[in-house]
Amino acid sequence: MTTAPHVQGSGGELFPQEHLELLRQAGPAALAEMLGDLAHLLHRIAGDPGATFDLDGAAREDFSGVLGNLHACSAALASLEARAVISLRDATRRDRHAAARDEAAHEGGAEPSRTRTDEEADSATAGDLSLITRRSPHMAGRTLASAQRLIEVLPRMMQALCAGTISSDVAYTVAGAVSVLEPELARDVDRELAGRLPELDGAGTRRWKDAVAAIADELDPEGVTLRHRRALRQRHVTLTPGQNGMATLSARLGAIDARRLHKRLSIEAERRRAAGAREGHGAAMADAFTDALLAVHPQAAAGGALDIGLIITDRALLRPDSGDAAHLEGYGPVPVEAVRAQLRAALTAPEDPTDDPHGADGPALRATFRRLYTHPTTGELVAMDSTARAFPPAMKQFLSWRDTTCRGPFCNAAVRQSDHIVPVSRGGPTSLDNGEGLCAHCNRKEISTARVERVEGPQLPGHHVEWTGHSGTRRVTSATSLVSTPRPHAAPSPPRPPRRAPRIPARSAPAATDAAAPDRDRRALPSGRRTPRGEPADDPDH
Repeated sequence: MTTAPHVQGSGGELFPQEHLELLRQAGPAALAEMLGDLAHLLHRIAGDPGATFDLDGAAREDFSGVLGNLHACSAALASLEARAVISLRDATRRDRHAAARDEAAHEGGAEPSRTRTDEEADSATAGDLSLITRRSPHMAGRTLASAQRLIEVLPRMMQALCAGTISSDVAYTVAGAVSVLEPELARDVDRELAGRLPELDGAGTRRWKDAVAAIADELDPEGVTLRHRRALRQRHVTLTPGQNGMATLSARLGAIDARRLHKRLSIEAERRRAAGAREGHGAAMADAFTDALLAVHPQAAAGGALDIGLIITDRALLRPDSGDAAHLEGYGPVPVEAVRAQLRAALTAPEDPTDDPHGADGPALRATFRRLYTHPTTGELVAMDSTARAFPPAMKQFLSWRDTTCRGPFCNAAVRQSDHIVPVSRGGPTSLDNGEGLCAHCNRKEISTARVERVEGPQLPGHHVEWTGHSGTRRVTSATSLVSTPRPHAAPSPPRPPRRAPRIPARSAPAATDAAAPDRDRRALPSGRRTPRGEPADDPDH
């Protein structure tokens, strides 16, 4: 990495070491200001590089040097971020403990346990980290946990990251891999990995994870069985939305069961191809997997109902080239072409009742139209309220259709719970305006955030919710627009940060095309039935 020969200070030219010592002694405020100046400079160069990347007079090695120094900066910034995250956590814990002591002394009651206070403080820290860095709540929590392990039990990996010997991807991969180990064993693994840095210099993250597992098994052979049993309890199935109406359904299983399932699907795929199927091997495996789980038989019919909500405009239903996408509950937008065949099958009874995919219950389970209405300019679903404390089933379903995915900032999870933005305990009504669909994690907003409230105004039509973190960072989320016409307004700009941090100008709103589209019918087409576990839950505490 190349360095500047000197740094210009306020009192004249300073050598780098002197400037470094001054920066070390000045505290976090000075570091934040320096990073703000640097970020502002880099943003300006990135937005308007000028002759920076011109080929005239530049050698290939010059661009290699830029990439090498960018990597060195990235590693240094990742290590600084880890330290800043832990310092933010410690400061939040300190303030929470002080507040708990003051409250206990004022009320004359017992101070809550340190463990509970620390957990609430860490949740608030993760919430602030999500809002500040624009990470999802899940990734913010993982970043906090990994930073804690890097600082507290992996000092040699942290040192290698600071020196640029390993990348941030490797550092956080190792931190995640040791999460299942006891702290003392993790420290031993850290020492062993430090001795293998030259051997693992060109290794990918998968080899690093394998190295962590191999060293841990070698140092603690008796703990292998226990770690396997713990991992086995974490079996789960995950749906990851893709593009062009596709998705990835993955299952975390025991290695033997996973290999058996894969081989069974492979054999079935070869059988289908031998029988004349024209799909490729992978596509045939996917079809066999789908048929095996969704085939209707008497035992499956008694096991529960499947209900998938599909929101589609009348324009897209009749004219698939209109540009409006269909919206699949728990997934998001999908091309209309991806669902037309399923719609025809769901809405049309077969000529021969024995061919009905729903069996004898087909007439009763046939998908139906529900007429819903959208906002004339934002395209959001609107209307409906209730006098009950808990959201009734129809309103919970409506919130799930309107929001599509969790309304927490940067969250990618599916809607699992119906939440009162203003809690009922503080006078919040049970209505669509005061409701939002959240995942279970984001529904702990009273702990992880300082304030959550509806925001509205002439320049901000539609359903918008502002989330304010304990750090003061604010983010606004909005309901899903179901039409292809762009909104005639721009999203509100975030508040200007302190110091001299760079400001990224908000995108200007695209010019409105024609007059605002009128309210259009929305047709929810639930295909089949729903399991009791699939029903979105109401928030029990608000």
